[in-house]
Amino acid sequence: MLQVNVSQLLKAPIGMTQSLEVADTVAIMDGESKVKGEVALMRTDRGILVRGRLGAEVEVTCCRCLNLFSCPVTINIEEEYFPTTDVVSGLPLAKPDVADSFTIDEHHILDLTEAIRQYATLAIPMKPLCRQDCAGVKPGS
Repeated sequence: MLQVNVSQLLKAPIGMTQSLEVADTVAIMDGESKVKGEVALMRTDRGILVRGRLGAEVEVTCCRCLNLFSCPVTINIEEEYFPTTDVVSGLPLAKPDVADSFTIDEHHILDLTEAIRQYATLAIPMKPLCRQDCAGVKPGS
């Protein structure tokens, strides 16, 4: 589940937490990847802080032999989401003063998809190897 209604958590006292199991597919790089793990949602004075550790397998090209392979990545996410609508009154809230921040929509839905995609992309090795002893492109291939 990558989308969660956080209306009750937004009404909760600061410091209140909620755990969420993540097991879904996310578009990472040029393909779809299954993402699994757990995140904790914590009420802050401004919104919801998401922290968690997720795992995924991402299709990448080996930098030596140029073959596609499935690369395991660990995604450590820590991101604060800001509400766009007051959970009690329903009135719109001012935009957060944090550049490129993630927001909670007007229905109080927090969507993890884009944050997971961004963190997963950053977790992919710059020079991925299909295996440590990869000999590279073979002559005549």
